[in-house]
Amino acid sequence: MARMLQLTWSGLFPRKARPGQTLLDPSVTRMRVGLLDLDSYLHVNNGTYLQMMDVARNNQIADLGMFPVARAKGWAPVVAASTMKYRRSLQPFERFEITTRILGWDERVFYLEQVFTRGEKLCARGLVASRFLDRKGNRISPIEVVRDATGEDMPSPELPGDVLAWARAIDVAHRPTAAGAGRPA
Repeated sequence: MARMLQLTWSGLFPRKARPGQTLLDPSVTRMRVGLLDLDSYLHVNNGTYLQMMDVARNNQIADLGMFPVARAKGWAPVVAASTMKYRRSLQPFERFEITTRILGWDERVFYLEQVFTRGEKLCARGLVASRFLDRKGNRISPIEVVRDATGEDMPSPELPGDVLAWARAIDVAHRPTAAGAGRPA
């Protein structure tokens, strides 16, 4: 419940844009494990990691100064798919960071990596396929979002092989159509 309140707060009252922040720069969110984050084994519940990642993605949008643009256009960020790998548990009251970065995009989604660290130690890594929807629930092309964020048509960096394989395996990657086969999905 506490992370849901934090998520709501980060959307309604986003932190200030970071001058000079570019689309491909990492965004860092610092947090501390609270008692409401814990499961019965006294470490952070796996579902809570996803809520923390939501907050960190809101902070990334804020760092880029994209909240006013998204609000004006009626865009809402949503997750199309995600996967997690857990390495070390986060314990009560520990401080940690979530580093969020855009790895690239295609015609359908943005691909993000979100890494949880405690000091120099890797705790968890999440991959997220994310997109924006308009008020009617229509997908906004990441290419349009990039254009509004940067003021230019910026090509996506090449995706790392593991991310590309993941995107294809879970069927979120752009699927080029054969000539005359109809519109892309």
